[in-house]
Amino acid sequence: RILSSSVALFLKNQGPRTSIIHIYEIQYRAMSAMNFRRYRFLSIRTGPCFGHTRRSIQYFSTSTSSVFNVKKNIKVKIVEVGPRDGLQNETKVLSPRTKVHLVQKLVEAGCKHIETASFVSPKWVPAMASSSEVMTGLHEWRLNRARGENDKNDPASSTVFSVLTPNIKGFEDAMNCGKGVVDEVAIFAAASESFSQKNLGCSIDSSIEKFAKVTEKSKEYGIPVRGYVSCVMGCPYEENIEVSNVVRVAERLMELGCHEISLGDTIGVGTPEQTIQLLAEVKMALDTEMIAVHFHDTYGQALVNIYAALGEGIRTIDSSVAGLGGCPYAAGASGNVATEDVVYMLNGMGLECGIDLPKLVQAGEFILD
Repeated sequence: RILSSSVALFLKNQGPRTSIIHIYEIQYRAMSAMNFRRYRFLSIRTGPCFGHTRRSIQYFSTSTSSVFNVKKNIKVKIVEVGPRDGLQNETKVLSPRTKVHLVQKLVEAGCKHIETASFVSPKWVPAMASSSEVMTGLHEWRLNRARGENDKNDPASSTVFSVLTPNIKGFEDAMNCGKGVVDEVAIFAAASESFSQKNLGCSIDSSIEKFAKVTEKSKEYGIPVRGYVSCVMGCPYEENIEVSNVVRVAERLMELGCHEISLGDTIGVGTPEQTIQLLAEVKMALDTEMIAVHFHDTYGQALVNIYAALGEGIRTIDSSVAGLGGCPYAAGASGNVATEDVVYMLNGMGLECGIDLPKLVQAGEFILD
């Protein structure tokens, strides 16, 4: 995650930062982060050290979870956003088959809620151009499994496949994939006016008015809607984000009918203290069960922020396999918190999430390759 001394010296000797040097630095950071994560979990993937990992889990589960005074059998829901948020700003556009294969591996690992695609303009997000093919491919796979399985508890049949639909056209495109293909749609607003203008091309109020059409239509189809609030702790264009702005946007999304609101630290500047203060205010407006958290790891604060959120009663966490992704409109922000890291921490705390860590690591290996 940090530039090596030789590369740092090279950059220093270049004098003023040129665009090519800046690109080199970003690429180097990204490659270092992925390789770091890959080899960090190698022992879990290959097996010999897994017994030690399990012993560590048993040790921590008797101590850490008592910080929150919670029962050991408490369940935490992981919303895996890798196939959508993780891949949306990759320069290499993956085939629909590869994306479907990734989701299949995540399902096999125990992920029960996966954000699989985004129905947006391919002009702005080329990586999501094949969303219809991905969703129909997953639906066919799920139907084939249902026909061949005698077990009613087949994980594919109970996994929620969610898609991002930022406007009514995106929603209609998602519904055109066919009945039963999409299990949930998601909409997103920002707590920052500047970010809303850059990302959505309109003000916060205008964006919410557009989302009202999506939520109204979703009721006709019986499709639940998840809401996102971006820039809850910081913005690449504004210095400070008032907590009152976050609460106001979250309340409006709830009023539109969103069953769950995910609070996103889009540029990864939040700290545990900020997390606690933010959630204290939001919980006064929303039921705790409705709130999810979505952290980026720009300053290495994602896990400790999740830890703080768990202490505030939050039981839904967004994360991305292999730490992939981030917002294409938030320059400089690193990827989402890695699902592998989150699962490892939850296991160590004795909290249940239902995800098989070695299989999850294999899914991460697949997409990194």
